[in-house]
This record gives sequence, C-alpha cells and structure tokens, in this order.
Amino acid sequence: MRILMLGAGGTSGYFGGRLAQSGADVTFLVRPARAAALARDGLRIRSPLGDADLQVATVTADALPACVARAPFALVVLGCKAYDLASALDDVAPAMAGATLLPILNGLRHFPVLDARFGRDRVLGGLCFISATLGPGGEIRHLARAASLTFGVRAGGAPEPRVDLFAKACAQAGIEHVHGVRIEQAMWSKFTFLATLAAATCLMRAPIGDIVASDGGRAFLQALHAECIAVAHAAGEPVEGDARHAALESLTQPGSPLAASMLRDLEAGQRVEAAHIVGDMLQRSHAADLAAPNLAMAWRHLQAYEARRARA
Repeated sequence: MRILMLGAGGTSGYFGGRLAQSGADVTFLVRPARAAALARDGLRIRSPLGDADLQVATVTADALPACVARAPFALVVLGCKAYDLASALDDVAPAMAGATLLPILNGLRHFPVLDARFGRDRVLGGLCFISATLGPGGEIRHLARAASLTFGVRAGGAPEPRVDLFAKACAQAGIEHVHGVRIEQAMWSKFTFLATLAAATCLMRAPIGDIVASDGGRAFLQALHAECIAVAHAAGEPVEGDARHAALESLTQPGSPLAASMLRDLEAGQRVEAAHIVGDMLQRSHAADLAAPNLAMAWRHLQAYEARRARA
C-alpha cells in the first residue's frame, strides 16, 4: 500500500519514519526547505523506543500531481495542526483522487471540513497518542515512550480494506495500534481527556502535579473533567468505566509532569489549537445547554493569549 504522510514534523515524521524503517512504501509531502534538509541529513528519530536515521522519499506540493500520475496513493495520513488545516487540504488534494484519508489531528472539529471537501465515505476516524517535536537540528524528538495510533471506519461507513492493510503495516513497523473499534467512542475519549489537560495546564501554566499540589487543585481538575464528560454524554458518546477512571487518574496524579503540548507551544509564544480543542468543547457544552464555568475560564484565558500574540 502506497502511503502519503503530510509533513515530516514530530507526529507525521515519527509514525511515517517507523513505517518507512520497516519497508513500507511511504512518501512525505513537505515544503521545499524540509525536503532539502531530509535529502541532506535524512529523517532522524531520537526516541526511548530506539533511534533511527533514514533516507526517505519526499515530494513537494508543486510536484505532487506528477507524482500521483506516476503512482497513486492508497492512503493519505493527515497529521497537521488544526490552524494549518485549510492549506493542508489544498496540498493533499491532488493525492485524494483515489485515496482514503486518515486524519490524526486532535479534537473533532475538522471532520465536517474534511467530509465537505472529500466526501464522508473517504474519511476515516483516527487519533494518536504521542509527545514529539522537532529538535533544533531538524531531528524528531520523541519525548516519552507512548506512541500509538487508533483508526477505523466511522459509524455508518462501509468496510474499508485499507484499514486492515494499514493495520498490517503498523504491526510490521512495531507501531502500537488499535483498529476495528468503534472509532467515535475512542475519539471522544481522547477529546475529553485532551480538552481537560489543555484547559487546565494552559490556564494554570503548570503541569498536572503542580496543579494537584495547589489548594483546591485536585477538585478543579475533577470538575473540569466532569464538564467535558458531560458534553460527551450529551453527544451520545459517553466516556465511562475504565476509560473514564484511567483518564481521571492520569489527570489528578500527584507529582505528575504531564502537560498538554499546547502549553509548550503557548510558553514558546507560538500558535495554539485553542479554538479546535478548548473552544470547540465549550461550544458543544453551550449547544447542549450545559454549564461549563471552568472550560469558559480557560477559553477566555486562551483568547486573551491569542489576542496579545497577534499584537506582538
């Protein structure tokens, strides 16, 4: 199966690199400067799960139509930041003539956009768990051992053989993965966890352990998570049982260094996926007529950050 990975940053670079390392037919759609760097230095992964230095196939947006004409792609993996979605869709569009799209973005807000552009039957559900970033020399720095993919056909969709083919490729690459699950439930489980984590750590400018150690911090985290859980329940995708317990345990663990990557971006003065994660969860709470005062406070904080950043 021929796979196109959008970008070669922390997320796409890591998973695409592991697939390429195992012999999968992977091409990275990158900007000219990144293509030149990869040609010169290779794709370098530095990870607790093992380092890798790879020569990989790349293509730039202007060369993609000719590349597709020579050999079409079966699967396009979309792993961009939410604020780059519009330009990303324009970039991958030439590859989508006969391909299936697997988005592994955070949140859920992108699905109506993807469905409108490419058709719902060609857009899978997907998510990933990984903490990775580009280092100063262009290397991919995998910051923790977690690195997994979950993907599948969305509710009401026809069976898609490429899901099983991609699962086999992941297994060959040693990538932890889950498929064949009810993907909406998995995506809502992550969405509620991530919205809580991003709202809390960005609002408090601190990791989970420091928040828990503060006066009332644990109760704040519990209340924030409860707001997100209520939104999932109203959407018909309740997060219950072991999944809910595990998330809350992680979100209230004393001494935990856990923080959202959004906090890392915020502290670096970079753009953040605030509207796509915290803002969207709050909008969904309003639509369900649910009270969410903690989410609202975090959203105001993130809007103020973005306004100040825009003036800088």
